[in-house]
Amino acid sequence: MSADTVAQEGARQGRLLHIWTPEDKQFWEREGEAVAKLNLWISVPALFLAFAVWQVWSVVAVNLPALGFKYSTNQLFWLAAAPALSGATLRIFYSFMVPVFGGRRWTALSTATLLIPMLGIGFAIQDNTTGYPTMLMLALLCGLGGGNFSSSMANISFFFPKERKGSALGVNAGLGNLGVSVVQFLSPLVISLGIFGIFGGDAQVIVRNGEQQHVWAQNAAFIWVPWIAITAVVAWFGMHDIADAKASFAAQAAIFRAKHNWIMCLLYLGTFGSFIGFAAGFPLLMKALFPAINPLAYAWLGPLVGALTRPFGGWLADKIGGGVVTFWNFIVMALAVLGVLFFLPKGASAYALPFGPAEGSFTGFFLMFLVLFCTTGIGNGSTFRMIPVIFLTQKMRALRGNDEAAQAQAIKDGNTEGAAAVGFAGALGAYGGFFIPKSYGSSIASTGGPEFALWMFVVFYSLCVVVTWWYYSRRNAEMPC
Repeated sequence: MSADTVAQEGARQGRLLHIWTPEDKQFWEREGEAVAKLNLWISVPALFLAFAVWQVWSVVAVNLPALGFKYSTNQLFWLAAAPALSGATLRIFYSFMVPVFGGRRWTALSTATLLIPMLGIGFAIQDNTTGYPTMLMLALLCGLGGGNFSSSMANISFFFPKERKGSALGVNAGLGNLGVSVVQFLSPLVISLGIFGIFGGDAQVIVRNGEQQHVWAQNAAFIWVPWIAITAVVAWFGMHDIADAKASFAAQAAIFRAKHNWIMCLLYLGTFGSFIGFAAGFPLLMKALFPAINPLAYAWLGPLVGALTRPFGGWLADKIGGGVVTFWNFIVMALAVLGVLFFLPKGASAYALPFGPAEGSFTGFFLMFLVLFCTTGIGNGSTFRMIPVIFLTQKMRALRGNDEAAQAQAIKDGNTEGAAAVGFAGALGAYGGFFIPKSYGSSIASTGGPEFALWMFVVFYSLCVVVTWWYYSRRNAEMPC
C-alpha cells in the first residue's frame, strides 16, 4: 500500500473527512472532486423531495373546493402561503445546523422528517369534514421541506473550491427546484389513479364539467412517501461529514455583523423569494384572473423554467461575475412585471394600466410570467455564487501575513461564514413565498385586482437594481464579485 493511499485512508474514517482542502488543486484532482460530486448527487434528490413537499399545497389547495371542503378563497391562499412562512422561519435555524451536526447526519434526518406532513395530508384529505385548523397545521408542517434548502446549500458549499461554487450550488438548487414543477405536473396525474390499491384509501367523487369523476386526492401526498424514506437512508450511508466544517453557532453568528450579509439577503429575497412566491401563487392567481383556464395544465411550466435556468445563472456568474449578471437580471424582472400588468384583464382596480387588451390576454400573461420565472432562476444562481465569494474575499483581504497556516485559517473562516450566509439568505429569501401569494389575495380583496401588488414588485426590483449596481457591478464597486 502506497504512502498516498495510507494518507487518504487516514483522512477518511467512516463517513467523516478529517482532511478536506478543495482549494488545493492536487487534492481536488486526486480525490476531492469525486467525493464532492458524490455528495452533490445525493443532495440533489433530497432537495428535490424537500421542494416537492414544500409546494404540494400549491396544488392541493386548488382541488379542495371540488372535494367538498368549505373553505373561503382567502383561506385557500393562506394554505398555499403557510408552508413558505414556516419554511422560511425554519431556514433561519437550519442555516447553522450543518457545522453543528454534520452534513450527512442533518441531510438524512431532515429528509426523514418530511414523512410527517406527507402522511398527515394523505389521511386528512380523505375526509372533507377535516377542520381548517388541522389543514393549516399540516400546511405549516410542509415548511420542513422549505427549511432543508438552507442546510443543503450550506453543506454543498463546503465541498467545492471557490471557482466551482457557483456551478455546484446552481446544480444543487436548480435540480432541487424542479421539485416545485414536478409536484404541480405530477399531482393531477397520480390523483386520477388508484396506484396504491387498498393501502392508499378509497376514492373520492368530484364533479368536473358536469360529469362525476373518481379521484384519489391523497396520492398527491402519498406518492412522495417511499422516495423520502429511500433518500434518507441513502444520505445516511452515502454522504460525508467534514471535520473542518465543524463550527459553533457563535462562530457562524459573525455574519450578523457583516453588512454584505444583509445586502445579499435583500437581493436573494428578490430572486428566490420571487421564484417560490410566484410558484406558490401562480395556480390560484391564474384561476382568479382567467377562470375558463385550467391552471394545473399550465402552472407547472413556470417553476420548471425557473429551476432549469438556475444552474445556467450559476455558470454564467462563474464566467462573467455574479454582480453583473444579477444587475441586468433585475432590470429584466422589472420589465417583465410591467408586461404582466399590460396583459391583465382591465377590471375595477384603480392601479390597472390605462392601455392594453380590455379582456386581458392569457397568452401574453402566461409568457410574461415565463420570462419572470426564467429571470428568477438566473438570479438565484448568480446571487448564490456571489455570497461565498464575498465572504472568502473579505477574509483574504483582512489576512495578515502570508504563512500557510494564516491562509488556511482565512479560507476556513471564509467558507464557514459564507456557508452560514448562504443558508441565512435562503431563509429570509423564502419569506417571498408567503408574501407574494398573500399580496395577491390582499390586493384582490382591497382593490379588485392584483395590480397594486405587481406595482410593488416593480418598485422592489428597481431598488435591487440600484443596490446591486452600487455595491457589486459598477466600476470601483466596494465588492466586485
